[in-house]
Amino acid sequence: MVGQSYRDAVQQENLSPAAQPHIEPDVSGQDKTFAYTATFEVMPEVSLKGLDKIEINVPEVTLNESDCDAMLDNLRRQKAEWVAAERESAKGDRVIVDFDGKLKGESFPGGTGSEVPIELGAGAMLPEFEDALYAVSAGDEKIFKVKFPKEYQAEDLQGKKVEFSVKVHRVEAQDLPPLDDSLAEAYGVAEGGLEKLKTDIRENLDREWQQKVRGDVREQAMNGLLEANPFEVPESMIGQEAHSMQHEAMRQYGIEDHDQAPPIDNFTEAAKKRVQLTFLIRQLIDDNDIQVDADRLKVRVEQLCATYENSAEMVANYMANPQFMSQIEPMVMEDQAVDWIVEHGKEKKRTIDFKDYMTPSA
Repeated sequence: MVGQSYRDAVQQENLSPAAQPHIEPDVSGQDKTFAYTATFEVMPEVSLKGLDKIEINVPEVTLNESDCDAMLDNLRRQKAEWVAAERESAKGDRVIVDFDGKLKGESFPGGTGSEVPIELGAGAMLPEFEDALYAVSAGDEKIFKVKFPKEYQAEDLQGKKVEFSVKVHRVEAQDLPPLDDSLAEAYGVAEGGLEKLKTDIRENLDREWQQKVRGDVREQAMNGLLEANPFEVPESMIGQEAHSMQHEAMRQYGIEDHDQAPPIDNFTEAAKKRVQLTFLIRQLIDDNDIQVDADRLKVRVEQLCATYENSAEMVANYMANPQFMSQIEPMVMEDQAVDWIVEHGKEKKRTIDFKDYMTPSA
């Protein structure tokens, strides 16, 4: 009786419950009539506005030949071998050292090391420590001081000066592989040699910047959509989404014991934003009758399969898999919604080099 009367009342009042109701019987009556109070959250009503005022900065990225050359050099360095160098150390060399740090004359955790390889210019050590290892030779011993930054992760070292004693065992230089077809073979390019490797590099870099542009534009569109259309969403839906995000974090970090899970409060704000955007995107799609674009659907699948050798075969298999496609379609629909926002908002284009865009200076 409670279930049926509740459903009838919800339908009569044209309400959309967001979660199961809290039922509380009314025991105040003296007659034989049964009454109860149902308390529940309802789905919000969303009416979009201000979409034409959303500002979107769209980067137009220029990929130069020097960017491709830099990646090719990086691939060479990954296959390089370290060989002893009978000279003073310079940028790009590797110095093998023992070091012993003293804070007020006392050793501290992590302050000592034996036969530690340090690549000069890689930024793996504090700048002052690394600078002291330039122009040293095998057999050298040095004593120097390093001031730890105020925001250093170890609190007991923040802003402190530490004295290091260092002994240099050897200086090593990189022996780079030749820039020929053998390099391409080392990276699995069986046909086409070095020229094919260069083509692959350019295509990969193009994919990288295009993916980053899509992410940047999406973030601007979503933030603009939220700022123009603030509204409250049911706490029950925020809680469900926060728990889902918490479990996803546990899966990513391999945490099985729920007692060791990150606090649920860490996810609440992001969960609220995600739930709000779900409503807003759905309303945008409904208001403008946006239908999934079959060509864009195939392009998305091709992008996901681009790095596989048998990419064409995998695309065909995925396109024929209804379960997989049901997961891809919402992504494509969201992309189309973002495009709609960019098209109807205030789009601003800016030209920027690949290097500056992908690795912006601090």
